[in-house]
Amino acid sequence: MKSKFITIVFLFALVNSFVAHSKDVHLDPINLINEMSDASINLNYDGVFMYRHGSKLDTMRIIHKNDDGYISERLISLSGNSREVVRKNNEIKYFFPDKKVVLVEKNQLTQLVPSHIPEEIEKISNFYTFEIAGDNRIAGLDTWIVNINPMDKYRYGYQLWIDKESKLLLRSILRNYRGVILEDVMFLQMKTMPEIKDNILKTSILSADFKWIYNDKDNTAKQTKLKKKWTTSWVPMGFLMSKFSKHPLLSSAIPVEHYIYTDGLATISIFVEKINNENKRKVLPKTSSFGGINTYTKQTDGYQITAVGEVPKTTVKLIVNSVKAKH
Repeated sequence: MKSKFITIVFLFALVNSFVAHSKDVHLDPINLINEMSDASINLNYDGVFMYRHGSKLDTMRIIHKNDDGYISERLISLSGNSREVVRKNNEIKYFFPDKKVVLVEKNQLTQLVPSHIPEEIEKISNFYTFEIAGDNRIAGLDTWIVNINPMDKYRYGYQLWIDKESKLLLRSILRNYRGVILEDVMFLQMKTMPEIKDNILKTSILSADFKWIYNDKDNTAKQTKLKKKWTTSWVPMGFLMSKFSKHPLLSSAIPVEHYIYTDGLATISIFVEKINNENKRKVLPKTSSFGGINTYTKQTDGYQITAVGEVPKTTVKLIVNSVKAKH
């Protein structure tokens, strides 16, 4: 019985290998990524995925609806503490039942589960190489595998599994320069549909007695007139400042300058906060990590400077050390 099973597995592998090598497929990985990016915004879908980072594993469900450009999404935690995130275009509500808190933000996020690349992929190709690495099946669906390899040590590499039919992203892996997997997002189920009912986009959490916190950061007209008091003398080649804002963090009333840099694929945030009696505490320079996201913080000349992003530890440290006050 066992030998018969091994024979069947061997035959499957042999046939798959033959089919893969017999196809004369000339795919352009850049076009494929563009199609993936468009599909993630334009299609209606409902999927369950796992998110592995370090030794932790979370399972979540994402529901995405595009109604003539009006985007609605609902992200539901299926493991650990009950949590939900509901998006109506640029308004996002975070529900934390264990703390009885709802956080409401105005945000320019593209998606709750990012797979849309806002920049022109051709520009990104100045800093990454792209290749079709083969094909495989994820969640019972046939996919193309695309490798995105950084050209320097200041960025991470990505591996994407893109559904051959819908072009949705079904799996993504984030790797460091040694090839070690830092994050792994893989769909276990994925359904596309012509229409999604509004009722399944509403939270199931009863929040009438919760504390509601409104954190409106999206006053774009005012933010664009703000004067930038800090500058960076070094960021990796290709990273440009995409947004600047100044607002208090939830934990403090002190305005914090927030600079966002991106190369079109990875994003780095820099926070500069003035130290006064409210937040006066000595913090030694330190690095922390969560999956592929690294943070580096240090205090200098009465200010606390923090960089956080989906880039290596070396990158955030070099950026923080290059931040200087404008004169």
